[in-house]
Amino acid sequence: MTDNSARLIVSGGRVYRHGGDTNQPEIADILIEDGKITAVGPDIAGTEAAAGAQVIDARDRLVLPGFVNSHYHSHDVLLKGAFETIPLELWVLNALPPSYPRRGKDELRARTLLGAYECLRSGITTVQDLATVYPFNEEDLEVVLDAYAEIGIRVVFALQVADVAGVDSIPYWKECVPEEMRAALTGAVEPFKDRDLFSVVRDVTDTYRDRHEMISWALGPSSPERCSEPFLRNLAGLSESADLPVYTHIYESKAMTLIARQHFPQDKGSLINYLGRVGLLGPRLSLAHSVWMLPEEIETLGRTGTNVVLNPVGNMKTKSGVAPIRGYFDAGVNIALGCDNCSCSDAQNMFQAMKMFALLSAISDPEMGPPTAAQALEAATLSGARTAGMSGQIGALEVGHKADLSILDLADPSYIPFNSAARQTVFTESSRSVETVIVNGRVVLRDRSLTTVDERALREEIEGLIGNLQKDVAEVTARNDRMLKYLQEAHRRTWQDDVGLNRYVAAGRG
Repeated sequence: MTDNSARLIVSGGRVYRHGGDTNQPEIADILIEDGKITAVGPDIAGTEAAAGAQVIDARDRLVLPGFVNSHYHSHDVLLKGAFETIPLELWVLNALPPSYPRRGKDELRARTLLGAYECLRSGITTVQDLATVYPFNEEDLEVVLDAYAEIGIRVVFALQVADVAGVDSIPYWKECVPEEMRAALTGAVEPFKDRDLFSVVRDVTDTYRDRHEMISWALGPSSPERCSEPFLRNLAGLSESADLPVYTHIYESKAMTLIARQHFPQDKGSLINYLGRVGLLGPRLSLAHSVWMLPEEIETLGRTGTNVVLNPVGNMKTKSGVAPIRGYFDAGVNIALGCDNCSCSDAQNMFQAMKMFALLSAISDPEMGPPTAAQALEAATLSGARTAGMSGQIGALEVGHKADLSILDLADPSYIPFNSAARQTVFTESSRSVETVIVNGRVVLRDRSLTTVDERALREEIEGLIGNLQKDVAEVTARNDRMLKYLQEAHRRTWQDDVGLNRYVAAGRG
């Protein structure tokens, strides 16, 4: 095992640099000292500066900046493959913690490790975890944070919170679902009972934000319509005073957009206006999904420097629609990428996200234009760094940056023949070629195997835990199936209402 105090040289690989030749990157060495890149160039391995350093042979390899997974939730890692394509609101009821009993600490640790492991295997070195710990318990939170520290991935952690109940945030649920069933209508997270929510967030932030070297802190209001104005104003103040990023969901589905039109007349039916009014718009704010965004709202995001984090794979599986990718480019919005939940995208795989990002934009606009493959790689690295407030620290293989990178085997069929590093990484590769991953100067994946956690022991532990979870899944889905006709009616009514735009590919049935 290599710690981040060691001196490493990644020798003789094709080093991908955003400002360089993205088709045929130069062959170079990378010198890593104390967790940072201190030199990039030819023949560093043979110089006096490299004396005594451990050498990692990267000949016939592609060296990429570590990917930044800018939207992810660790709370449902063990539910990958559990659901078919279903509308977002039904998926929320089937998959997310408020529908389930509190999980045991062994399960919390195992699922956190497994999700991080999957990220590392696909070259993701930084993950933004918008985690639901519900019912909230500080001991459970500590289990999650300690698991991240154990495996060695970089984390931007945010506790997902809301003070408006799920039943009040989805159109037509109250009108369509019988009163005796409404207790089961939950959101991504429910209000914490008998706790002042802002005090919990502030105290947790003060307690944990500096506890682990590799874990930085962010704020995680679930979505604007699920948070009251006073609560969001308090979060805006905390974000500014403590210089904390804020991650939230917005306009993921038509239902989330319709609730804005119905419940926010003072903001002209716009959640962007609402966020502006409470003081949250700006470079510290990142808006996950952003599918059903109006053109004037997109212009506001560009003007204020607010980020969006697109999750194209999960959005397709939850029938949520296609984000206006070209519109964001045209407005100069910083676009990062996420892999979202394991039960709605089913894979923490940035290669999938980059490919869908590029291809969905291509079928949304017949004119030539962005994103190129190189721009997709920037979205998966540099743009994600910006959402985390870590520009100039991660996302690039440059001197002074943290040594977060992955090494890919160019003998893999994805790269034969080697025509373009950028295009073949985005359009051809699937993560199969990822051999070595370094985070903060520490080798955490070598020869496709973890150096920090016993993979076999983890797999066996999960096999012993999963039966209890599968039993709970069966009970939750059976309960929701009893409400299905009412939920489908609410969904149909939502689709009958006009929200001023359409982000759904509706070719009809023929």
